[in-house]
Amino acid sequence: MENINSAVETLISSSNTFFILMGAIMVLFMHAGFAFLEVGTVRHKNQVNALVKIITDFAVSTIAYFFIGYTIAYDGNFFASASDLTSGNGYELVKFFFLLTFAAAIPAIVSGGIAERAKFYPFLIASALIVAFVYPFFEGMIWNGNYGFQAWLESSFGAGFHDFAGSIVVHGVGGWIALAAILILGARKGRYRDGRAVAFAPSNIPFLALGAWILTVGWFGFNVMSAQTLDGISGLVAVNSLMAMVGGTIIAMLLGKNDPGFIHNGPLAGLVAVCAGSDIMHPIGSLIVGGVAGAIFVYAFTLFQNKFPRIDDVLGVWPLHGICGLWGGIAAGIFGAEAFGGLGGVSLMSQVIGSLAGVAVALIGGFIVYGLVNFLMGLRLSEEDEYQGADLAIHKIAASSED
Repeated sequence: MENINSAVETLISSSNTFFILMGAIMVLFMHAGFAFLEVGTVRHKNQVNALVKIITDFAVSTIAYFFIGYTIAYDGNFFASASDLTSGNGYELVKFFFLLTFAAAIPAIVSGGIAERAKFYPFLIASALIVAFVYPFFEGMIWNGNYGFQAWLESSFGAGFHDFAGSIVVHGVGGWIALAAILILGARKGRYRDGRAVAFAPSNIPFLALGAWILTVGWFGFNVMSAQTLDGISGLVAVNSLMAMVGGTIIAMLLGKNDPGFIHNGPLAGLVAVCAGSDIMHPIGSLIVGGVAGAIFVYAFTLFQNKFPRIDDVLGVWPLHGICGLWGGIAAGIFGAEAFGGLGGVSLMSQVIGSLAGVAVALIGGFIVYGLVNFLMGLRLSEEDEYQGADLAIHKIAASSED
């Protein structure tokens, strides 16, 4: 009997390790989506830079999270022997890998907002500081119960802040950090003339669409595998993600007047918003949440790009991740309630407070980190380098021989 029990335990441990490893690989592949979404949106002279930033960001984020960020968030480290680290089939190692892919999404989000005008190495240094300190501070507060914040919400309002897959912890924080960086850098040269926005058309719609599709497919690993173990997996999360994606797409298509940029960002807006409550909402509620997110993205992106010259957000990452993430955090408290067909166990007040706390941490942390880096070494390319394009100015090579 002991042998049977041991074999069952080994099988469960191995299955859980494999499950979360597949999730980590799917979310890792999402970074290719970030890359191609940015490549397709920026002008030709900045395409190489977009590709290089995403992969180097991931490398820098890995080092920062491995040595500092993971310890701040979960009070764990990897300063042990390999035999100790591989106990339980190395589940804790793979869990780190999975959570790292979330952490690395923060600088990938910021990259799209400040594209075409940021220096390379100062940007990487800022990314390392964000992933080492700012993001894990809030991550640990919400997902590990650090600093008593969740306990206070539960005792005050009957439930803690519910963010199953990171509408606020990942996307909201990334989007609002990006806003701070965007405001510090200012608009691209030539983006506004006589107080009016000058359109910089996307350089490659097929690449933009490819990036959106990669992100959309990977998102099912992002959401479903946030359960982190096989016994926690839920088909509800998968279908809620699907319905929110569809809702965002349809509404963005209608309100965006068939614009391919809006149509391909619509599903991403819906998926950002559904992350928080994907495990507790009804599929119809998720459809509504995704549709509202699609509308938020179209209206917010159009408004801020045309009426607020200092907010030159190239990919619209603040509306997409920041504002839609904020909507998703609050929406989990509405559509997750039993009265709206959800599973319950959430408090609207906790969702509002938790969401706003994420915004505050992101803005304060973003202004401190990017402001400090800007003060010490400058974040922005020179006017000549920006005119020439980041590809030639930084990497000394163009995306194609015709450029």
